[in-house]
Amino acid sequence: MNNEQTKRSACRQSRQAVLIYRYKGIGGGNRMLQRHQEDRRHVETTVKIDDLVPEDHLVRKLEKAIDFSFIYDIVKDLYSPDHGRPSIDPVVLFKMYLIRYIFGIRSMRETVEQIRTNVAYRWFLGLSLHDPVPHHSTPSKNYARRFAGTDVFQKIFSRILEEAFQHGLVDPSVVFVDSTHVKASANKRKFNTEVAEVEAKAYQEELEREIERDRIAHGKSPLPPETDKKKREVKVSKTDPESGMFVKNERERVFAYSYHTACDRHGWILQSYVTAANVHDSQAFFELFERVKQEVKQRPKDVCIDAGYKTPAIAKYLLEQEIHPIWPYTRPKTKEGFFRKSEFAYDEHFDCYLCPNNQVLSYSTTNREGYREYKSNPSVCKTCPYLEKCTGSKNHTKVVTRHVWQDYYEEAEHLRYVPEHRELYERRKETIERNFADLKEKHGLRWTNYRGLERNQMQAMLVCAAMNLKKLANCLWRMGVSPLFHLCMSLFSLFHEEEQISKCNKMVVRQLSYNHFVNSLR
Repeated sequence: MNNEQTKRSACRQSRQAVLIYRYKGIGGGNRMLQRHQEDRRHVETTVKIDDLVPEDHLVRKLEKAIDFSFIYDIVKDLYSPDHGRPSIDPVVLFKMYLIRYIFGIRSMRETVEQIRTNVAYRWFLGLSLHDPVPHHSTPSKNYARRFAGTDVFQKIFSRILEEAFQHGLVDPSVVFVDSTHVKASANKRKFNTEVAEVEAKAYQEELEREIERDRIAHGKSPLPPETDKKKREVKVSKTDPESGMFVKNERERVFAYSYHTACDRHGWILQSYVTAANVHDSQAFFELFERVKQEVKQRPKDVCIDAGYKTPAIAKYLLEQEIHPIWPYTRPKTKEGFFRKSEFAYDEHFDCYLCPNNQVLSYSTTNREGYREYKSNPSVCKTCPYLEKCTGSKNHTKVVTRHVWQDYYEEAEHLRYVPEHRELYERRKETIERNFADLKEKHGLRWTNYRGLERNQMQAMLVCAAMNLKKLANCLWRMGVSPLFHLCMSLFSLFHEEEQISKCNKMVVRQLSYNHFVNSLR
């Protein structure tokens, strides 16, 4: 037998061995069909609930992450010390809220049903296998009555965030701001169309003073006070009047609430502010950021915002606090075939605009919205070869506007070209946008069951507290928190500045080199 025949025979034998292994069960033996094992569901046994929860289960991480006894100090003024029936332990009550939102359960009724059958949830609440679970109406009624009109949930959120700060996990030097809509518990077809007054902007008084100064500087008299307030038609839901009609591009129009949220560069939620969905992002920004400053007590260096916040007022607000606004490029909203506004050059010295044909557009007035109006000479424009590309005005007059705070806006536009700022803006998808995705997909807030701004604000703080707590628990679990870790973090805070860190690193390297030299001599 030659070598070729030997190879073929060996291959044939190996294939047969594989087939025998597959069909006859070599190695494990032939399997015989066995009847169902003995029914042992009614066998009594002695077991500790602590033995049934895995060591790496999320509830164990949550329990180790923070001491929940701080809740007693927060709610003590809401309970009577010597009147009424004994209440459910407030810690158990708030843990039930956290279970609902951390694990994305749709309602409190379903949460209670899950607690009855889930050993891990019972362990987290401190219940045995035989202890009764509170009725679902108890946390619901406490939410609607006892905690309504209080800042309990805000304080719990702040305490959890403070814990993350103490571990050095939060970096508020960069703040990411955005909003997402949450569908309201309201039928989009049941509404009344009403005429409502337009709410004054947060910076309205400051803007009016600036307009008055600008008009006086240009030799114009101050504008008389408005007698008739601006009004607009709004759709008011019959079911939840405090919600607003959400309108954006081609998306479905529904009644919803807007969750305006801020987070740091690592995705820790710093604050959340709820408004009706028909309130523009730029109007809610000021209230949200003031809350962030109260929460963090540290001035951020950069604030990343999307195009909805791209206004001169926000640019002025941030730059005056020495904070860099980082926003995206937006396409000019110019009709096709017409000159863009950027093609008209502003001359700051003479306070005028030059058109593409080098003709002057002189200052005309400053309107109530804070925009200076620069108008061309119609007798010159009438014979201009670029008239059709410049304006469609019947009186052949081109008008270009410039906001009284336009200088701040242009300074913010220049910051957009800094490479570091471009990289920071790209991180929005990893921070604030990921938080919104988790908020809806993992924590059950694609729509809300509550009605009214107050209850939805309470829910927002609960969900944000739950998300931060889950993040805190996982982070501390990975790092293996110990007294040594706390000591290292406190020492690290002493060398927080880059120069100090660099010096510390050089000392460590020098010491390691010396140790290596000594060992080599031995």
